[in-house]
Amino acid sequence: MDRVVDLDEVAAVVAGRTVGWRLAGLEVGQVTWRDAEASWPQPLETDRARVHDPDSVGVVISGPGEAELSVVLFRGGWADVDFIAGLDDAGSLPASGIASASDFEARMNQWVACVFGVCGDAQ
Repeated sequence: MDRVVDLDEVAAVVAGRTVGWRLAGLEVGQVTWRDAEASWPQPLETDRARVHDPDSVGVVISGPGEAELSVVLFRGGWADVDFIAGLDDAGSLPASGIASASDFEARMNQWVACVFGVCGDAQ
């Protein structure tokens, strides 16, 4: 898989947004990593030091009314983005062509706003 996005930079983006999201009333789970070198099924790790060749990084954010956003970004520049915003409002959001950590940050702010109706820029 091509290395389009630096996943360590993406993890830093998530860490930088966490305070603002929490101030907005959201719960932010631990960042998880997947190691491309691990045997199948590849376990998710919360300790970056245990991952030698990261191929994905993910986070789950929860909010009021059991709303939830799950984002897993792959180093190839696409993400699995799933959400539950309400009883009749759940699904996946398009997420391909992510070219950098700053591109990911802009999209993450949009996804958070879409699912929770809050601005991801609060810090």
